[in-house]
Amino acid sequence: MGKIIVIGSAAIDFMIETNELPTRGKTVLGKRFNTSMGGKGANQAVAAARMGASVTMIGCVGTDHFSDAINSNLANNQINVDYMERVTQSTAGTAFVILNNQDNQIIVVPGANAELTWEKVAPSLKKIAIANDLVILQNEIPLETNLAIIKFCEQQKISVLYNPAPAKKISTNVLKQITYLTPNEHEFKQLFPNQTLEQILPHYPNKLIVTLGERGVIYNDGSKNQLIPANQVQPVDTTGAGDTFNGAFAASIITQTDLETAIKRGNQAAALSVQAKGAQTGMPTLNAIQEKENSDVTEVE
Repeated sequence: MGKIIVIGSAAIDFMIETNELPTRGKTVLGKRFNTSMGGKGANQAVAAARMGASVTMIGCVGTDHFSDAINSNLANNQINVDYMERVTQSTAGTAFVILNNQDNQIIVVPGANAELTWEKVAPSLKKIAIANDLVILQNEIPLETNLAIIKFCEQQKISVLYNPAPAKKISTNVLKQITYLTPNEHEFKQLFPNQTLEQILPHYPNKLIVTLGERGVIYNDGSKNQLIPANQVQPVDTTGAGDTFNGAFAASIITQTDLETAIKRGNQAAALSVQAKGAQTGMPTLNAIQEKENSDVTEVE
């Protein structure tokens, strides 16, 4: 069995909970403030590792104490951080998350993540990647880096899961080179403007997997579009739900699990994750998922 290589962002999240969002020129009082670990790359790495996958992360951090905390957190989650490069010209990446009425708004400051060039990635990736590995990418590092990684992986027959968040326009040639594309509904609309899911999904069977929040996940299985319903829960904080889905889906699919089962596992993990505050705080372990699945079977019986 191969390993998962996450190439992407790592950050510190600064989270503010408020009952009222500020408008221009207005100050409002918040309810709570805390910090937590984030960055879409790190989130997905943690989610996959907690699901039992062997995970290595390639990325950039600074030399500040936030960067120390990022690497320590990854290592504490059993993620290989040997290829997290320190850059002196930038601080750690940061994200500012505003929680309001069970929804979130996020501002990302890339920091050291913007320094992750192909020239920095290439030596590490060429050293550790083999044909049965899965590389996970997101859009919180330079697009040019992602495109070079995708090209390399296609040449080496390495599977790529590309989570296009935040959305950036990519060519149809790039879509052909990747194995899985996992936008949410908003990102799908940016990637395929003025086109519907029903129009686009049949063109990318078993590749384009669109997350629809509380409605679930939709994809085309080669014959028809399939909607996999979400697990219904009362969310506390949706931050990191998409990252949890991607990490859990990846950890499942790399074990040769079929696509539908891997999506269901991702849905289950995401549902558990939104019942705690913070991107990584609620990410479940494989044991927690299996216990929930077993209890669901018992209830049905």
